Amino acid sequence: MDHKYDYVEMKIPAKPEYVGVVRLTISGIASRMGFSFDDIEDLKIAVSEACTNAVQHAYKDEEDGEVVIGCGVYKDRLELMVADHGHSCNFDEVRQGIGPYHKGEPAEFIREGGLGIYLIETLMDKVEIRQHLGVMVFMTKFVRGGQVETDEQNLST
Repeated sequence: MDHKYDYVEMKIPAKPEYVGVVRLTISGIASRMGFSFDDIEDLKIAVSEACTNAVQHAYKDEEDGEVVIGCGVYKDRLELMVADHGHSCNFDEVRQGIGPYHKGEPAEFIREGGLGIYLIETLMDKVEIRQHLGVMVFMTKFVRGGQVETDEQNLST
């Protein structure tokens, strides 16, 4: 597996007017990677859901919170991290240490009217959650061309 990737990180104020900036950036990165129009739309919706949840629920009204969006740009996939504690974190450490989200678990991050975790799960290929000094949502979307080749190889063996 290719471990080389480009890392892009954004830090935005936890305010709704900045979510569109994140959507535009993700759209630009995904377009450059060769994602289809439909997959780019899915990515934009998923990252919006995660960012909007952080903006609405992570901070009390009087706090000036920040949201960090990390992007691991690989040849075959885009890995997105949305962290609402506002601190930059080691992307590789997060990738190693994050655990799967189990539907049955009571989870703080499914806040009333907040994160559409089920929507995100339908739009992305893989979704993982970590709760540590805030909520971290980790999402993966494969570039379909690479995924199809892999599936065909698996069928022929």
